[in-house]
Amino acid sequence: MIKQLSALLLLFPLSAIAADLTDANEIVDLANKAAFYSGDDGRAVTRMTIVDEQGRKQLRQFTIVRHDVEDGGDQKYLVYFTRPADVKKTMFLVHKHPGKEDDRWLYLPGLDLVKRIAAGDNRTSFVGSHFFYEDVSGRDINADNHELQQTNEDVYIVKNTPKNPASVEFAEYTVWIDKKSMIPMKVEYKNDKGEVYRRIETLKTEVIDGFNTATKMKVSNLRNNSYTINEMRFIRYNLGVPEDIFVERSLRTPPIKWLKAR
Repeated sequence: MIKQLSALLLLFPLSAIAADLTDANEIVDLANKAAFYSGDDGRAVTRMTIVDEQGRKQLRQFTIVRHDVEDGGDQKYLVYFTRPADVKKTMFLVHKHPGKEDDRWLYLPGLDLVKRIAAGDNRTSFVGSHFFYEDVSGRDINADNHELQQTNEDVYIVKNTPKNPASVEFAEYTVWIDKKSMIPMKVEYKNDKGEVYRRIETLKTEVIDGFNTATKMKVSNLRNNSYTINEMRFIRYNLGVPEDIFVERSLRTPPIKWLKAR
């Protein structure tokens, strides 16, 4: 009997015979943690290529540093821009609070001005790209109702509808989540007419420091075929980033030690 069981395990590894998840809330929670909570902290150099409807390109390059206060809960982010010259030294600070409004600040070095970003600005353009502020640090999973629509060999397909429709520009969005990595591979947003007008795609994933990581993404405005490509390099996790650098004074005096890729 033992030999027969061993033979079956060789033919069908545990990953293949493990039961599929059926709880949409659990799936969304795992996907959220895979996308935004790898390790206790992290750092990456990110390059955004913004392409408008006429094919003209703009570049944004920045370093993003993250510290998790609680796994799946509060987080803190610093974003430091290095290119191009007109946004160099611009900084973005986020104190993410799932379940309530985030605290967000933007520092504009040309004006030496720290601007508080209102909660209503979460779904507006992040520094001229097709990413929204909310895309950078993640949407609160408790802001939506989740419904598992389909499971196939590769992905979970989850439909999400906002609990407060008046607070967002979409009527619903659907996420395709890779079953092995739990990384969201595609997100499509629909308006109240049922039309898909915005899409986020994961174009490349890698295993970095033992964590599945989306290293190349694309956000498309399907109304005019403009888009932004986001590529991440020099990614590191569990660096020991201290929580005390995620404060307003760091916007004017950046903590270069933690922003430098190495």
